[in-house]
Amino acid sequence: MSLTPETHASLPEVYERIQQFPQQFKQAMSQVIVGQDEVLDLLVTALFSNGHVLLTGVPGLAKTLLVRSLAQLFHLDFNRIQCTPDLMPSDISGIELLEETPEGGRQFRFVQGPVFTNLLLADEINRTSPRTQAALLQAMQERQVTAAGSTYTLSPPFLVFATQNPIDSEGTYPLPEAQLDRFLFNISVGYPTLEDEVSIAAASEAPEAHHLEPLFEPDLLLECQRLAASIPIPDYLVQWTVRLVRETRPEKSQLPEVQEYVEWGAGVRASQNLIRAARAHALLNGAHAVRLQDIKAVVPAILRHRVLLNFAGEAEQWTTDKLIAHLLATFSDPKE
Repeated sequence: MSLTPETHASLPEVYERIQQFPQQFKQAMSQVIVGQDEVLDLLVTALFSNGHVLLTGVPGLAKTLLVRSLAQLFHLDFNRIQCTPDLMPSDISGIELLEETPEGGRQFRFVQGPVFTNLLLADEINRTSPRTQAALLQAMQERQVTAAGSTYTLSPPFLVFATQNPIDSEGTYPLPEAQLDRFLFNISVGYPTLEDEVSIAAASEAPEAHHLEPLFEPDLLLECQRLAASIPIPDYLVQWTVRLVRETRPEKSQLPEVQEYVEWGAGVRASQNLIRAARAHALLNGAHAVRLQDIKAVVPAILRHRVLLNFAGEAEQWTTDKLIAHLLATFSDPKE
């Protein structure tokens, strides 16, 4: 199905609400979050793309508050896991309890874990062991959980938002590339501007005290996700997107910096996710088809965790963000 102006006309109420939503969303979030406009844009794009998000930033930047507020605005069930080294997989998926029946017998009853929700926050995910991190893989990829020999389907929408602190190394377990690849975005949450930090410091009430009224219901969010997936994209932009991703791979790239400083480039899932996120970005910005600016808007968040620098790149003071910016600046725009 392609989303055309005629298709829009058949869903006027939904489409009209989508066009009004970005402004309403930022106004509502401003009650608890000061600034961070780019982060907010990417979070909404991820929701409309039905994609998981990794939030990377130092402590105290309201990453947890961001996710909890997002759940309130979309009226989503929300659970939070505080990841620690002793966290077990069953603490996420659930456990079986042996209970006595009224007849005097015994039977096992499965008690669902926090993963059975709409929006799951895995706080400081890199502080828990690889075994426990892997417990989220099936849920993130297949939206299912297997426990005690039974498979349970998670109710849509199901999204994992995880946070990690980039400056800690002791007592942490870096996420393996296979799990990083399951995240649609890696959003870098930076320090606020001087003006925003003054506003935060001068606030008389803690932002956690605010309860946000829902703007969207879960059923409407699911409809918006279906609409976003049907936004058309021209063939020449698909080809440009794939060539851009292939340019991050040292063995395929024509860019000397990539050949010299990149250990591993982005995989096939990067191309898929770029198009998927660009469609949601186009819908949120009132476009009837994906444009080049929609793709470029999501490139850093999608490639940031999929391009791995080698030792030479780190020694030469290159970062993944710097390399992506250089790639976008040198890669020629497509021709229709």
